[in-house]
Parts: sequence; C-alpha cells; structure tokens
Amino acid sequence: MKICKKIINFGLIIILLNFSTSFVYGKETPISFADLAEKLMSSVVNISSTQTIKTTSNPFPFEFPPGSPFEDMFKEFNRPTERKATALGSGFIIDKEGIVVTNNHVIQGAEDIIVKITGKKEYKATVIGKDPYMDLAVLKIESDDKFIPVSFGNSDKARVGDWVLAIGNPFGFDGTVTAGIISSRNRDIGLTRYDDFIQTDASINQGNSGGPLFDLSGKVIGINTAIIGQSGSIGIGFAIPSNPASNVINQLIEFGETKRGWLGVRIQEVTKEIAEVEELEKAEGALVASVSEKSPADKAGIKAGDIILEFDGKKVETMRRLPKLVAQTEVGKKVTLKIWRGKKLISKKVLLGRLESSTEFKAENITEPDTSKYIKVEKLRISIRDLSKDDISNRQLPKNTTGVVITEIFEKSPLMFVSPNDVIVELQKKKVINSKQFLNLINEIIDKGEKTLYLAIYNSSNQRSYITVKLK
Repeated sequence: MKICKKIINFGLIIILLNFSTSFVYGKETPISFADLAEKLMSSVVNISSTQTIKTTSNPFPFEFPPGSPFEDMFKEFNRPTERKATALGSGFIIDKEGIVVTNNHVIQGAEDIIVKITGKKEYKATVIGKDPYMDLAVLKIESDDKFIPVSFGNSDKARVGDWVLAIGNPFGFDGTVTAGIISSRNRDIGLTRYDDFIQTDASINQGNSGGPLFDLSGKVIGINTAIIGQSGSIGIGFAIPSNPASNVINQLIEFGETKRGWLGVRIQEVTKEIAEVEELEKAEGALVASVSEKSPADKAGIKAGDIILEFDGKKVETMRRLPKLVAQTEVGKKVTLKIWRGKKLISKKVLLGRLESSTEFKAENITEPDTSKYIKVEKLRISIRDLSKDDISNRQLPKNTTGVVITEIFEKSPLMFVSPNDVIVELQKKKVINSKQFLNLINEIIDKGEKTLYLAIYNSSNQRSYITVKLK
C-alpha cells in the first residue's frame, strides 16, 4: 500500500513538473494558423513590375576580329534589341488609403507597377520613395478604394524560437502562407550596408521578397528579403526587422527620401593583431582609417587611427555595427563617442550631419552619364568616357586629375581585372588626358608590337594603384 502511495505521489510530481515547464517556457503550439491567416490575407499584396531590357546578341557562333571587312557587313545583325521583363514580388498595406511596403529590388527600374490583393482586382501603383541601402520601397495604390492595413510590431521583443507566419507570392502562387520560427537574430549576410536580419525557417522563396513576416498577434515584425540558395527555400530566410525598417518607411512617406545620420569616417575591422598592438583587452570597435574633410568627425577632432568603442551610449562590438548606429540616429543630434587613442580611453562630442548631403553619398549616387558620349575601345573590349569636373568633385579626386572612366567591360576583354567606374589616369607612364588621346595611345602601343599595358588607375574607393595587362 505504501509503495502504491509513493508511485501515485511520484506521478503527481512528474505532472506538476511538466505543467510548470509548459507554463514557464511558453505557449502551446498553435493547433491551426487558419484564423490568423484569414484575418491577414487581405492586407498582403502581389506585386508585378515591368521594365525594358536592352540586349545585344550575336547570331553567329564566332566573332569577327577587329578591323575585319566582315565586321561592317554583318553589323546590322548585331543591333541592340529590346524586350519586356516582369518581376514578381510581395508587399503589404500599412494605411487604408493604399500605402504599400515592399523591397526596393522588387520595383527597381520598373516602368509599370501592378498591385493585386489576393482574390481581388488589380491596381496600378506609383513609387512614393525608395531606399536601396536597406532595400525598402513605399508605393501608393492609385485608387479611391479603402484598404485593410496591418501594423508593425516591436521586432526588438521578438525572440529566437518564437512562431512566425509569412504570406506572399512565391513563384507567382499568390496568397501562399508558410509558418516557422525565428531561427536567429542580428544576422549580417553582407547583402546591404545595414544588415541586421531576422533569420527564419518559415519557407521563403523567390516572389516572397517584400512580403510580411507576422508574429502570432498579427503584427509585422519583419520584411522578407533574402534566402540562402538560388534553387528555392532550404529553411534559411532573412527578414528586415520592423523597428529599423519602420523608421526608414516613415521618412520615405514624409519626405520621399531618407535622412540618416552621418559621421564622416572610413572604418575597418579591429583584428586581434591590432588589438594587441593598441593594448586593447579584446578585438572590438571600429578602427578609423580616414576622416572626411569638414565632416562632423573632422570638426570634432576624430583622427585616423582612433578606435571607436562606443557611440551615443551604445557599444560598438564590431566594425559593421557602427554604420547602423549612426544611420539610425537623428540628424543634428549631439552624440558622445568613446574612443581608444594612444592606449587610453577618451571622449569626443560630435554633432551628426546628414548622410544624403555628404559628398561620399553623392559620389555613390552619380546619375548615369549620357551613353552617346561613350567610346568603344575595340582593341581592349571596353567602353570609356572622359573624366569630368563633376567626377573629380563628387569622388574627391585630386583637382588636377585627368583621365578616362571605364563604363563597360565586354566579354574576352584583357582588362577583366578592372571594374566599371575605375578611372585610368596613366598609360605606359604617360598621363591620360581624354578618350581621344587614350585611343591614340592604344593604337600606337599596338602598332609598335608592345605586349604589356602599364596602367595607373583609381578604383571605385579612390585608391590609386598600378596594374599590368597582357595583350594577346
């Protein structure tokens, strides 16, 4: 009898322990997501965008050598052709007037944007604003209809292991619902300047881009953006967290553009070796490689060689963390930086500027020049244009710089190791003045039978270097 009582008591303890564990560690697994999915479906849209793609195709399985008489004879077969391309993506409504959020890459270069609500009619949409740096775009549906919006949740409170729901348009299958959990937080996959992704195992595929990632209360805690693998979902998807995304979205709605904080430093990683030399306890922070002239950092007395360990009260664990902290800070705010200099900790106060007003930002966003000014250098299989005064100013090159800008590199070019937008300033130790002179120099070199080109270039980061190129 005593043995039976002990067994019963032991069983009660097990039950109580199991009950206690369930209570402490979370809610039960949902029996169904049907009610939640049904409630949210009308706020998710499918987006199709069209653009004209220009291509040049060679109908022959060979190429005529430069200068061949057949080159002119058959050049009409090599004319550029145009075709319409359609991109598919997803988005979600955040205002009853028809404001839609999606990824920038879904609508980039689009001539026409069509938005369709699952099971309902199609609408035309226009772009209110876009941000390629965080891969976000805001659209407005062209209609007087009223729509059902969803709201953003607090992504900072989302935890690894929480249930999430993704709704979107994978492979054109509209209204597709998938469920999973948050697999990780703060992922940096090198996709954007401000990577801070939520990782999820909810099935995400091509066409889900721009769609919402919901929590179980129906709040948007992420914007589905990327997957690992090109052939489809393998259980690793990435979403932009709602908190930083909503800040950018609000700016795009209000101003049509972003207004990010700007410090004005070029930074690099603090390695273990650097930490040892600087007598830091561990490799952390962002090493200042250079400071832009007249930037907020320059005015505050920040110098090359400083290691920024803290920004506005927040620790800078890694180099990649600093740009995110700066960008999310209000323009015009005075912030305190804790800096490691001369093997001791000092503080500096900085009045933040606006990134979009900086010369660095303008240099990265130069409008494409008129292609009619491009010159094709057949013997090098590249096209070039003259370096302009605007190029020199925007890229902050030395004022007396002359040269040519590489605009395109064609197949089988001997200059495959350079990149578009690189600037050639010397050829065989002779200063390059403009495109015409460069072309004459190339012809002279080839006519002399020289087999190696000796070039001085500025790359897209404005770093000057010499390279040699073998001619076939």
